[in-house]
Amino acid sequence: MFTEKTGIKVNFFMGNNNEVFERLRAEGADTRADVMVTVDAGNLWNAAREGLLMPVESEVLMGNVPAHLRDPENQWFGLAVRARTIMYSTERVKPSELSTYAGLADPKWKGRICLRTSNSIYNQSLLASAIGVHGEAVVERMIGGWVANEPEIVNSDRPVLRAIAAGQCDVGITNSYYLARILAKEPDLPVAAFWANQETTGTHVNISGAGVTKYAKNKENAVRLLEFITSVEAQETLAASSFEYPANPAAEPHAVLKGWGVFKQEQVGVAAAGQNQVAAIKLADRAGYR
Repeated sequence: MFTEKTGIKVNFFMGNNNEVFERLRAEGADTRADVMVTVDAGNLWNAAREGLLMPVESEVLMGNVPAHLRDPENQWFGLAVRARTIMYSTERVKPSELSTYAGLADPKWKGRICLRTSNSIYNQSLLASAIGVHGEAVVERMIGGWVANEPEIVNSDRPVLRAIAAGQCDVGITNSYYLARILAKEPDLPVAAFWANQETTGTHVNISGAGVTKYAKNKENAVRLLEFITSVEAQETLAASSFEYPANPAAEPHAVLKGWGVFKQEQVGVAAAGQNQVAAIKLADRAGYR
């Protein structure tokens, strides 16, 4: 779509986050990459801290991407938003039993929780953002409560949802798009999303995002690409395939997500996911969350 509208050709190098980081480090000023795209604000924050990205001044990007979904120094910008929230069995749990992430520390959930490992970047970002909102002591008590409830540790988000549906546990925490993708094909799956912390600080959100590389040889075109991806037209196309929420609030999400209604997003900047990442890892280890 971008090439059709602008005539600018885009070449892709695909790899996991570590491969992309290693390639940018190794190539340095010789890199052919103009834009880096990855998931999770923690990864983008690390890229900026390592000097792999450059600041960008663009009124279009500032207008398209809300401040809490971009780097305070404009080195990266959110392209899509996912909520990491509480998922529950519609057969065994009433929404009135749920409230906050910390509420899962209540003893009534003992033996009823599925959690992904603390090594997951998504969980590290969740905890890091919580530290930014509540402070370390509060978050450590919350994790201690989770651990005391003897959660079943599952290796990925999708298996957490399958475990809830199968009756292995009643509640869990996953990214929103995993459930939306499943429900688009299996609308009768007995699992639903509950928006955590709606009466307090809002549900934790994170991003898929991008930045212009430090040694970009086509900086102007790179910025045009980011401006295009964050436009309403491109955002709605992206949201239709990824099941993530558009970063641009003027764009419409996928119909499955629209059916879940609106929710209050946590307003601590997603940069907190990177800034407090090390503290989150240490805190989880102290609390015995593996």
